[in-house]
Amino acid sequence: MTARTEHPGRPTARALRRALRREVPTTVGLLADEEDFTTMRAYRTFPFDDHTAYLRHTEALIRRLAAQGLHTDIALFDPVDYAWHCADTGRAPDSPAHRARYTAGISAAGGAVLTYTGQPLDLLLPALADTAVRRATHAYATAVLADLGTCAECHQDIGRAALDHATALLHRLLERAGPGTHHLVCSTPAGEDPLTAALTVDRTIAGTPETGSPTTEFSTVLAVSVALDTPAGLVMRTSAEGVPDSLRGWRLARGRLVPLSAAEVFNAYCTDAETGEPIGPEPGVDYRAGFDLGPGVREFGH
Repeated sequence: MTARTEHPGRPTARALRRALRREVPTTVGLLADEEDFTTMRAYRTFPFDDHTAYLRHTEALIRRLAAQGLHTDIALFDPVDYAWHCADTGRAPDSPAHRARYTAGISAAGGAVLTYTGQPLDLLLPALADTAVRRATHAYATAVLADLGTCAECHQDIGRAALDHATALLHRLLERAGPGTHHLVCSTPAGEDPLTAALTVDRTIAGTPETGSPTTEFSTVLAVSVALDTPAGLVMRTSAEGVPDSLRGWRLARGRLVPLSAAEVFNAYCTDAETGEPIGPEPGVDYRAGFDLGPGVREFGH
């Protein structure tokens, strides 16, 4: 019998499998806090009994995956949602295979997922938590808009019209803001807790404001206030090279962003929201009046 030989210059089967493996993405589910970790300990097949040790081993795993050149996503694993998922699908939750299948679908289900780029866990964990809050806020705001239905007079989808209006407001605001790095925060009442969204846009040169998921999330929260005609506040901090940061603010009224005065902006930033006590102004920051968005910005009506 003749021994099998590899063709000179051709990759071996093992090398081909390694190359193929590098093109298969990996998702690692992460239990970010002690409470979620304690919930998972109820499963016999979950091998850890110490959260700190679990985080240490998880970080070692994702570092090893990255060292192998593998694309690795970190997904926030929610044990409560996982239990609901298993109940809905009829799968036993005390199964590593079922946990892996659930983890693989977290991104598609709208869960919090970040790509691992070598950042330490003490930076990754708060970023994941922030992503989860943003996703949940966006989902809630989207549901509010969807429930508004259509206008009885014009038969227009109220939520869709409000989102289009809010998106136009945001783009007009960023166009007039000009170059710089702009960090915006919008807050509007919604039930017991306010809906809050944040957005950072880097416009070091003038141009059309970028679009994407964070922009959509921000516009959706603003759209809730537009559609319901509830009070909302929007503040913007602008950073540019060689000049102090500037802080501006607006309030939403009938679908229009009404500029706050410099004194109103100062009071908003220099007052403790919980106690009402004054807070010292931030050094090296200019508190400025919001600028007018100019003609063509109509009130919202449906």
